[in-house]
Amino acid sequence: MDIVKDDELAGGLRYIQYEHSLEAQYLPVIRALISKDLSEPYSIYVYRYFLCQWAHLCFMALNPADQSLIGVIICKLEVHQSHSHPTRRGYIAMLAVDSSHRGHGIATTLVQKAIDAMTKRNADEIVLETEETNLPAMRLYERLGFLRSKKLHRYYLNGNSAYRLVLPLKPIDIEGAENAFDGQVA
Repeated sequence: MDIVKDDELAGGLRYIQYEHSLEAQYLPVIRALISKDLSEPYSIYVYRYFLCQWAHLCFMALNPADQSLIGVIICKLEVHQSHSHPTRRGYIAMLAVDSSHRGHGIATTLVQKAIDAMTKRNADEIVLETEETNLPAMRLYERLGFLRSKKLHRYYLNGNSAYRLVLPLKPIDIEGAENAFDGQVA
């Protein structure tokens, strides 16, 4: 199977969508890359939860010379029961780029590919959490239009706080929203 698609981007890297057939080759490397940089220890079951159900929303950046993993983004898309009406909420669970390849737009490309894939599947919004101390990640997401929606105090196991970031993809229908106090439509 030829895993390299016709999707070559700047810097000579190849960006491919994850496929189940790639698990044996890439899952151990994905776990190692993510565990180097993210503060949460994820079990194999967490990775499989995302990759088995939403492989079409997960992307990898590969070195075309040897097919080694440079970066990965792992996402999902589900119906979320919010305060008013259900929304199709995309979620970026994990993003990591090998430290020797940072600063070249790889994370931006991976996030944009995930946004595009979720947009094509009618996501209303995309959310994520990131440590408040991870300033490069905060800048990346805010540059792509994500907004800080909430601070989550001591959110991570290491005691660090996080920000929940939201990228609204569809306008909010204020006029059609029901008034919570009198049951009337505003």
